[in-house]
Amino acid sequence: TPELGELLNQLVDRERKLRVYVLSWDFSMLFALDREWIPIYQLDWKTHRRVRFELDGHCPTGSSHHQKVVVIDDRIAFCGGLDLTRGRWDTPDHRPDDPRRENVDGTRGRPYHDVQMAVTGPVAAALGDLARNRWQRATDEHLPRPGPLPDGSPQRHGLQFDLEDADVAIVRTIPAMDDDTEVREVERLYLDAIAAARDTIYIENQYFTAGAVARALQERLGEAEGPEVILNLPLSTEGWLASNSMDVIRTRLIEDLRKVDSHRRFAVYYPAHPDATELPINLHAKVMIVDDRLVRIGSSNLNNRSMGLDTECDLAIESHDDRKHVAAAIHAFRNRLLGEHLDVSPGQIDKAREREGSLIGAIEALRSSGRSLEPLEPRLKKSAYPVLSDTEIMDPERPVDSDTLLRHFVPRQKTRSAGLRLIGWALFLVALLGLAAAWRFTPLGDRLDISSLSAGIDGIRTWGGTPVILVAVFVIAGLVLIPLTVLIIATVVVFGPIPGFLYSLLGALASALAAYGLGALMGRRAVRLLAGKRINEISRRLARRGLLTIMVVRIIPVAPFTIINLVAGASHIRFRDFLVGTLLGMIPGTLAITLLVDRVSASIEAPDPGNIITLAGVVIAVILTSIVLSRRLLRRTEQPPEDGNHED
Repeated sequence: TPELGELLNQLVDRERKLRVYVLSWDFSMLFALDREWIPIYQLDWKTHRRVRFELDGHCPTGSSHHQKVVVIDDRIAFCGGLDLTRGRWDTPDHRPDDPRRENVDGTRGRPYHDVQMAVTGPVAAALGDLARNRWQRATDEHLPRPGPLPDGSPQRHGLQFDLEDADVAIVRTIPAMDDDTEVREVERLYLDAIAAARDTIYIENQYFTAGAVARALQERLGEAEGPEVILNLPLSTEGWLASNSMDVIRTRLIEDLRKVDSHRRFAVYYPAHPDATELPINLHAKVMIVDDRLVRIGSSNLNNRSMGLDTECDLAIESHDDRKHVAAAIHAFRNRLLGEHLDVSPGQIDKAREREGSLIGAIEALRSSGRSLEPLEPRLKKSAYPVLSDTEIMDPERPVDSDTLLRHFVPRQKTRSAGLRLIGWALFLVALLGLAAAWRFTPLGDRLDISSLSAGIDGIRTWGGTPVILVAVFVIAGLVLIPLTVLIIATVVVFGPIPGFLYSLLGALASALAAYGLGALMGRRAVRLLAGKRINEISRRLARRGLLTIMVVRIIPVAPFTIINLVAGASHIRFRDFLVGTLLGMIPGTLAITLLVDRVSASIEAPDPGNIITLAGVVIAVILTSIVLSRRLLRRTEQPPEDGNHED
C-alpha cells in the first residue's frame, strides 16, 4: 500500500543501518484486477535503496506463496491471515460506516475480520530463518541473521501479550518442487486436532473446501459422544470467480456434514452487522481452537490448496496438564473472539454456556439484532459454470498440468456438459472484458488509469504520422509491462471504434513482434529471469501445436502478454506461426473489447432502449463467437502432437 511504502522509507531514513526486505507472491494475472498494478514500480522503484522488494515466483504451476509473516530483528514476529494490501484495515467493531476505512479511490471498503499472532523469543528467530530461507529460494540471495541488540531485551513495542512462557509450534505447507521436499504439517495438524477433540471444535476461516478436513469432521459428528463443531465462515467469498467455485464446493461439504449430524452438534455461522448489507463483513481469519487445549492461527485456509499446493505458515500452541495458564489463555481467546462477533463481553460467553449446556446453545442464546453471528444456510444450486466447481481444477492439492487445465476449460467431448463448460468460460471472458471496459468509467488504477492514457494518446492526434507514433507507444508500453487491455481501451476511447480497432490490432501485433525479437536476442537464460521457472511450461505449450497454440493462448492467455512473446522468441516457436497465430488470435479479443467499450459508452451517454438492446446484443454475440471459435479450434487441435523431445 502507499502508506506502507511511505512508512518503510521513513524508517530507513531514520535508522541508517536498517534494511527492509519485502517478498510478495508473483500473482497470477487472474487476480490482477483485485490487486495493485505494477507492484515492482510501487514498492521497489519508488522506495529507498535499502528497501528491497521482490516478487516470488518459486512456486509449482498453479500454486502461490501464501505465507503472511513479518519478522523484526529476529526479536518479534507476526504470523496470521492478514495481507499487507489495500482494503484490509479494520477494528474489532467492524463498523460499516467507519470513515477511516477508505480505499485509495475514495470509496468505502468492506469490513474485514482477521487475526494475527505476535511472538517473541526463539520462535521469532525461527520465523526469521523461515523468511530468509524463502528469500534465498526466490532470489538466490543469502540474507545474514541480524546481530544482537544493544540492550539484549526482547522487543515488545507496547504490545500486551496474552500468554507468557509457552511453547509455540511452526506449522508449514511446502509443495514439492525442484529439491524442495513436500511438507504437509498444516494438513496433519488439522486432522490430528480434530481426532483428539473432546468437547468443542471452533473454526473460523475464509474457505471451507478441504475434503480431508470435512471427512474428519463427519467422522467425529457421527460419534455418539463426539465434540461440538462450530464453523464461522464469511457469508460469501469475495469475487465472481470464488463465489462461483469455492462457495459451491463449500455448500456441498456443509450439506454432507448436516446429513451425518444426527446428534445436533454442528452449527455454521457468518459474522453480520445490521448496517453491512451492501458490503458484508469479510471473514478472512484462519483460526482453529480445540477445547481449551489447542489454538492455531496462521495463513492456511481450509481448502485443498493450503494442504499441499501453496506455501503456508501457521503458529500453534497446545496446553498440557502442567500448563494450566496456557489452557486459561486459550479459553479466554476463544471467548474474546465470540464476544467480538456477538457484541457481548467475554464473561457472558461462559455464563451462557453454563446456562445452556453447550457452546452452540450459548451462541444461540446471545445472538441479537445488532452485530452478531447469523446461521449460514447455503443452498446448493445447479451451477451455470460446472468447470468452476470442479475441485481438482479450482482447488487442487497438487500442481495441475496445463494440458489438464485446457481440457477442462475447453473439453474435447461434444456433449451437453461440454457446451455448458464452453458457455461458462465464454461468460467468464465477457466478465473480464466488462471489468476491463470499466477502466473507462471508474478510477480502478491508482497510477495507471484510462483517462491519463487517453489524454496522452489524444495528444498524438495533433502530430504527423499518427499510426507510426501510436505503434511505437504500444511497443514501448508492452516492454514495460503496461497491460495491453488498458492500451486498447484508451485507443478506442480516443479514436473511435473502427480506427481504434485497427490501431490497437496493429499496435498489439507490433508489440508482440518486438518482444518476440527481444526474446530471441536475449536467449532463454535471460528470459528466465523475467518469466521464472514457468518458462519451460510456457515454452513446451507454445511449441506443441505451433500456430493453433498461439491462437489459443491469445484467446485464453496462460501468462502476461509480453512474457508469452518473450518466451516465444527465446524458445521453439517458428516466426511464421507466431505472426499468424498472434494476428488471428488477437482479432476476436480486440474486436470484443472495441465493441464493448463503444456500446457501454453509448449506453451511459444515452441510456435509451435502443442502445441498451444493442449492448445486450453485443454481449450475446461475444458469447456465441467464443463458443464457435473454441469448438473450431478444438477440432483442429484434437490430433495428437508430434512426438519429439523438447528442451527443458
